[in-house]
This record gives sequence, structure tokens and C-alpha cells, in this order.
Amino acid sequence: MQRLYDFLRRHPTGVDTFWAVLLLGVGSVSVVSQGGGFSKILVAIFTVGLCLVVALRRKSPVKMLLLTAAIGVGQLIWGIPTLPADFAMFVITYTVASAPAVPRWASRCALAGALFGPALSAVRFTDAFGSRSVQQNLFFTVLLTVPFVLAWVLGDSMRTRRAYWAQLEEKAARLEKERETQSRIAVAAERARIARELHDVVAHNVSVMVVQADGAAYVLDAAPEQTRQALETISGTGRQALAEMRRLLGVLRTGEQPEGGEYVPQPGVDQLGDLMDQVRGAGLPVDFQVEGEPRDLPSSVELTAYRIVQEALTNTRKHGGPAVGATVRLSYKGDDLDLLIEDDGRGAQRELYEEGGEDGLGHGLIGMRERVGMVGGTLAAGPRPGGGFRVSAVLPLKPER
Repeated sequence: MQRLYDFLRRHPTGVDTFWAVLLLGVGSVSVVSQGGGFSKILVAIFTVGLCLVVALRRKSPVKMLLLTAAIGVGQLIWGIPTLPADFAMFVITYTVASAPAVPRWASRCALAGALFGPALSAVRFTDAFGSRSVQQNLFFTVLLTVPFVLAWVLGDSMRTRRAYWAQLEEKAARLEKERETQSRIAVAAERARIARELHDVVAHNVSVMVVQADGAAYVLDAAPEQTRQALETISGTGRQALAEMRRLLGVLRTGEQPEGGEYVPQPGVDQLGDLMDQVRGAGLPVDFQVEGEPRDLPSSVELTAYRIVQEALTNTRKHGGPAVGATVRLSYKGDDLDLLIEDDGRGAQRELYEEGGEDGLGHGLIGMRERVGMVGGTLAAGPRPGGGFRVSAVLPLKPER
């Protein structure tokens, strides 16, 4: 039984053809029973046409509806009473009302035929039922009208139900695509965040180690004490880089517990003093100033401020040229935290270098803009009018939730 059901679902046109052939066999009886002449030819033509309607109702429902209407009008004109093949009128009424691709006007035409067809037939063939009273004729007219109307109502409800399920499937597919898109966006954002963190940690600490290593190699024989200090700076910077890398990688290992206690917390404005000492120890003079009343800041703002200062000083040390000095000013204002990092090194040449003109990278300024944008702030970076380079950022102070 299940195989038969599956076969019928896979081959609906074959099923319609089977019913059309069966209807043709039943309708041939009415053809044989006709007396002869022109009337018999018309009955045969109408029977074949109605069977064709059943066979092709799925492929061309509108055309089959028009063919059915023409046959019905022909029966009224030539006075041919109800035929067994007229069952096709029920079938096409349901088909036109239920098919989603059929225009609404065709469905309304089928409803009009269901309402007025039996009444017109009763009026046309009154002589055949002359022995019945008006009430009886009216009863039989209603009795014939109800099945046609029910066929249309059932088909229209199926049409509505199919449209509803199609909308649900479309909505589910759209939500699935949106979920995949959101997942890809989240993955891309997380990768960008990790890339920014790695860039800040590696670029800053490695640049300090490279500068100290170059200086140690230069004064190795002439100033052993300076060489020792440079090596100590390299060692401390390397440990700090390892600690920050361990923190960053530890956050990625969800579910794993650290072996030696808690991971190193995210740096903030309180660690800017240590950063200045490290930068000064690497040979870059820095004037650090804090203006306004310090207050508690959101962790995202603290991390952004620290990374901007760190990246700006790293770029100054890398691209500012010899004998360069820097100034860092941290200002607490009403609703903002202002950062200003300036140096007196190479301005325009450094901007070309950092934007990718020389090394093709330019990740430092891009990372700063991304960080500032994530907290809703603004960033301006470029050469100073009097020479050197300036990085200015305004970070809104929003309460933590």
C-alpha cells in the first residue's frame, strides 16, 4: 500500500490519465445509449473533451477550465442533459481553486460556474422534469450546487494551506541563511580581534627586543654594562610577551584550566606607567601626562586606550627616525577619554610607511581604527603641522553593564 501511495505521488500525471481512461469507459455508455445522428456525435465529442480535461488538469488548468466551460455551454445550447463525464467539472473546479500558480481570476470563474451552472442547467432542462414542482426543482438545484461549491471551497483552502507552508519553508530557509551569515560574521570578527591582539603583542614587544639587541651588539665591547642592561630589557620584554601570548591563547582554549593560576588580566590605563618605563628603557624618551580626575572605565575602553598608546609608541620607535621623542597625554573629560600621542620624528614619510606604501602592511593604524570603532569613538592620525606624527583618539565613557 505504501509503495502504491509513493508511486501515485511520484506520477500524478499518470494517475490523472488512468482516471481519464476510466471516465472515458463509463462515458462511452452514454454515447451508445444516444439515439443517433448529430446528438450522438456531440455526446462523443463532449465525453472525450471532458476526459481530456481530467488527463491534463495539472499541466494546463486554465485551458482545461475554458474547455470545460465551452463544453458546458455546448450542452446547454444543444440540449444535451447531464453526462457521466460531467464529473470532470467537479475535478477542474477543485484543481483551479487549489493550484497556487493559477491566476485568481480563473479561480473566481470556477466559483461562478459552480454557483450558476446547476441553476442554468435546471432552467434549460425544465421540460425533462415537468412532473416535479417548483420546490422540488429548487431542491435538486441546490443539491447539485452544493457539491460544486464544496469542491471550490476545499480547493481554495488547500491553496491557502500550500501558500502558508511555502511561506514557512521560505522563512525557514531565510533564517538558516541569516544564521549562517551571522556565524560567518562572528567568526570573522573573532579572527580580526585575535589578529589585532597578536599584532599589538608581537609588534610592540618584538620591536623593543630588536632595538635592544641592536644596541647591545653595537656596544658589546665598548660598554659591557649597557650591554647587560639591554639583555635584561630583552629578557623582561620576552617574558611579558610570553605572558600576554599565554593570556590570549588561554582565552581561546575554552574549557581548559590554566596550570599556574589565573591568566594575566587585560591591560588598561593603570598599566600605562609600566608601558612608559618599558619604552623609555628601550631608548625612546616619552613625556607622559594625565589630565582630569581619574575614574573607573569600562574594560573595553581601558584595553582600547592601552593598545592605542602601545601601537602609537611602537610606530614612533620603528618609523620616527633617530633621536625622536614622544608625548602621551591622557585626558579625563565629562563623557570622553581623550588620547593624544605625538612625536617629533618623520611625519609624512611615516604615514606613507604605515599606510602600506613601503611594506604593504599598514595593520597598525587599521587595528587602531577598528578598536576605536568598536567602542564608538573617533580616531585621527597623520603628520603634525610642525613636523612629526600625531595620533588623537576620543573614547566615549559608557557605564559597564
